Amino acid sequence: MSSSIIGRCHFYSFSVRDGVEAAGSKRKTAIWRSPRAAVIPSLHLPMRSYEVKNRTFAEDIKLLRLITAIKTPYLPDGRFDLEAYDTLVNLQIENGAEGVIVGGTTGEGQLMSWDEHIMLIGHTVNCFGGSIKVIGNTGSNSTREAIHATEQGFAVGMHAALHINPYYGKTSIEGLISHFDSVLPMGPTIIYNVPSRTGQDIPPHVIQTLAESPNLAGVKECVGNHRVEQYTSNGLVVWSGNDDQCHDSRWDHGATGVVSVTSNLVPGLMRELMFGGKNPALNSKLMPLVEWLFDEPNPIALNTALAQLGVVRPVFRLPYVPLTKAKREEFVKIVEEIGRENFIGERDVQVLDDNDFVLVGRY
Repeated sequence: MSSSIIGRCHFYSFSVRDGVEAAGSKRKTAIWRSPRAAVIPSLHLPMRSYEVKNRTFAEDIKLLRLITAIKTPYLPDGRFDLEAYDTLVNLQIENGAEGVIVGGTTGEGQLMSWDEHIMLIGHTVNCFGGSIKVIGNTGSNSTREAIHATEQGFAVGMHAALHINPYYGKTSIEGLISHFDSVLPMGPTIIYNVPSRTGQDIPPHVIQTLAESPNLAGVKECVGNHRVEQYTSNGLVVWSGNDDQCHDSRWDHGATGVVSVTSNLVPGLMRELMFGGKNPALNSKLMPLVEWLFDEPNPIALNTALAQLGVVRPVFRLPYVPLTKAKREEFVKIVEEIGRENFIGERDVQVLDDNDFVLVGRY
């Protein structure tokens, strides 16, 4: 090593051979290692403590029968309308829902920044965590983002995490297992299988492998009741992810309950459907509403319905836009047939005009 001094600055030059500093260092030979060690186990402790106020175990989550995928309402400038949101969550609690999914597909987590996402989870825990289980959707198609968001979600007190399999840039079976194994140690987890959105089914043998973790609370399953029964017959907890199948899932195929979109609107009736025993008459009564809700991709119809019930402002974050006038008129008839008293809110249902809606692209 040589040194030259210019003014008060020191410059050092190094003689480097084969990547090893020559200054007193011994030459080392690099040894190539097999890629089988490429997945490095996380050595940091999850941001989770046995002393936190909302400490919850997977067994607590497994008991839930009615979980609502809660809607996120907006102000005219596109920011969260937390006053309307609090009203929605309160109505779920008053009508018997036991859990809420925050920032899921229905809650438009896909349109949120992670800052918004974690803030809304923390807000829900802070305001309602003692009355209802808060399940944060912290899944991502990026394992790095899923890990980070799940750490933050548990740090702000959520009771459980919802995790989807990597979508769009799909991965291998081994990749699926590694992805979920990266987040399961952090706390109670529900795995969400919805191939219609992700483009990739989570095969049953993957779920069986992941079930070795004590943190796996269960599966939100959208493939159908044959898959539900395949899991429940093996002792796994399953929630139906399909409102049109949830009655039969619960009473004929062993499902614990449902993660519901429809319960945003009629939580009391959905609770009766999950708790009151087999009730094909009630199930049939709700089918026109369920079919209307899913005629276009969720949450388009739900957003439209809540606006027409007067419980949220008619504000949409693009790319979602309201249903057509004809479909909005159809909703009013459905409400009248089921009974306005069964729906949330106090105002009469109305047909909104096109110019009543605000569409926000930048927020």
